[in-house]
Amino acid sequence: MVALALATSLLWGLADFGGGLLTRRIPALTVVVASQALAAAVLGAVVLATGAWSAADARLWFAVAAGLAGPPAMLFFYRALALGPMGVVSPLVATAVAVPVGVALLMGERPGPVQYAGIVIAFTGVVLAGGARRGGGAVQRRTLVYTLVAAVGFGAVLALIAEASTGVTGLFLALFTQRVCNVLAGGAALALTARRGVPVLPRDGRPALTRALPSLTFVGLADVAANATYALAARMGPVTVAAVLASLYPVVTALAARGVLRERLRAGQAAGAGLALAGTLLLASG
Repeated sequence: MVALALATSLLWGLADFGGGLLTRRIPALTVVVASQALAAAVLGAVVLATGAWSAADARLWFAVAAGLAGPPAMLFFYRALALGPMGVVSPLVATAVAVPVGVALLMGERPGPVQYAGIVIAFTGVVLAGGARRGGGAVQRRTLVYTLVAAVGFGAVLALIAEASTGVTGLFLALFTQRVCNVLAGGAALALTARRGVPVLPRDGRPALTRALPSLTFVGLADVAANATYALAARMGPVTVAAVLASLYPVVTALAARGVLRERLRAGQAAGAGLALAGTLLLASG
């Protein structure tokens, strides 16, 4: 369970970093629809190859709900990443963990004292790892609003997708259903946006979008894989632990920014990464 939840954080961290970079040159809604459409195509092939249609049951409605909640959350998140520093936006979005953790506690799940300590330490580490620079400009209020709306949406998706299937084959179908709903909802919004005359293509037009297809595919598939590993982790172990471990992805985003964009890790960020690791060890041992 721990390995799966940590894989979730790695995949989400890389997907968020890639999506944030793409939205700096491609409209955010276009990034959402294109990446999810590419992921849906791959998942459709997997569903056909595995015969996952036979696993359809009433739980698919959870996947439908997750699919409808996902595009608005991703849109607000990518817009926030494009407006504000990734180091501030990413850890704030990690507060999405409060939704599945709250649901699990309401359902009677009770972590042990060591795990409670791990949750607090790991979450503190996430916030520190993505901390803003001292002396930097104030984050726009619009960026904060976008970020918090995205956090609520992502939290709802986490809670819903964990309930969408009972087996691995059913999970393929649930993820495919979720992505189809993502594309339908996002595509409708994209059509309305274009009808209002708002640009939906990059400044360089379709050729620029075509050049971005590999990156869009990676973002979409990484997000799908993260949903899959989280759903499996939540099924295998306590949701409170799986959700917190999965929320460590801002650490990955900060490290990716360090490696690709040469953003320097400050003392607070390094301390946050250390706390996140310490919290992870406590959660794994509790």
